[in-house]
Amino acid sequence: MVIAQGPAVDVLYFHGAQRCITCRSIEKLTKEVLQESFAKELKSGKVTFTVVDISEPTSEKIAKEYKVTWSSLFVNKWEGANEKRNNLTQMGFSYAKNQPAEFKKRFKQVMDDLLK
Repeated sequence: MVIAQGPAVDVLYFHGAQRCITCRSIEKLTKEVLQESFAKELKSGKVTFTVVDISEPTSEKIAKEYKVTWSSLFVNKWEGANEKRNNLTQMGFSYAKNQPAEFKKRFKQVMDDLLK
């Protein structure tokens, strides 16, 4: 997690050992949007992207903290030590597989809004 001066955004994608097509699509499309539209912010550390395999023992603590038991996508805004969590899991599962352009559009909009 990033704690920086001014607004910062953490993108966390959680998955288990068994991954469906939709789960893989969510991760792939998230990476694409971040690389295409937020490369500068990634490089500066203003945006971070973390993939967490919840089947790994080392991920137990963060999975518990986010109450994650399966594939999930969170986009969290930090201002100082204050975190505002945005659970985009439902949006991801609604669009990633069959409407990837819509997923990318909605994800980018959330990112733009959080980085204002």
